[in-house]
Amino acid sequence: MTNELLMEARNVSVTFGSGATTVKAVQNCSLILHTSEPIGIVGESGSGKSTLARVLAGLQAPIAGEVLFRGKSVFKGNKPYQDGIRNQVQMVFQDPYGSLNPQLTGLSAVAEAVSVHKKVGKQESIAIALKLLQRMGIGKLDALKKPRQLSGGQRQRVSVARALSASPSVLLADEPTSSIDQSAQAQLLKLFLGLISDGLSIVLISHDLGVIRYLTKRVYVMKDGVFVESGETEKLFNDPQEEYTKLLLASIPGELGKAARQKLGR
Repeated sequence: MTNELLMEARNVSVTFGSGATTVKAVQNCSLILHTSEPIGIVGESGSGKSTLARVLAGLQAPIAGEVLFRGKSVFKGNKPYQDGIRNQVQMVFQDPYGSLNPQLTGLSAVAEAVSVHKKVGKQESIAIALKLLQRMGIGKLDALKKPRQLSGGQRQRVSVARALSASPSVLLADEPTSSIDQSAQAQLLKLFLGLISDGLSIVLISHDLGVIRYLTKRVYVMKDGVFVESGETEKLFNDPQEEYTKLLLASIPGELGKAARQKLGR
């Protein structure tokens, strides 16, 4: 596995509103992502992590700073990810039901994306889509169902299959496990591990520190739009330096949270 620098955010800031209603959603945030690397961005709801994810995906332009992909700026004028690299960065959203067309079956949704990204005919698009869905654990019978007929975990895996139709180098996963049960979470995370071993880089955005610890190698802790701490996941979990990180860890159920609470004297 190479250690090529794939994506970089440099001093990214995002502001919404103006005057007295100005909200500094992201403030001067920088991160790096290498090939075949899983990193995490963790923080409470409203911390700015989803806004930063949208900047990385090219869906939200920063007011300051820049995002680089393979050394080239993502934002050129009003159109991000030009020069044939649009396919290389794909995003999976928190709500799979809202991101899927309710009128299309899972197979049709993925086949449509395959057709757009790979410029192939209908039959080849369907064949590729079936293989992608099967890899995600979605059989042909379920692939022919519409989103409302699928479980939350199945809908999320259809969304991942659709994102993978572009053969991306980076998958941005924004709270992908928050709306599915624990069994479905475990299945999805296992699939992510397989994708990482195949060379995919993943940016996992989550408030769930257990999920972050399971999947990622490095983590960025976000509070009020700012990275307050970052580092190797295990090191940060075992020896957090910032009070906010300690409090986040103390909120985790089970032994990990218990150890963190003991360190805080609680």
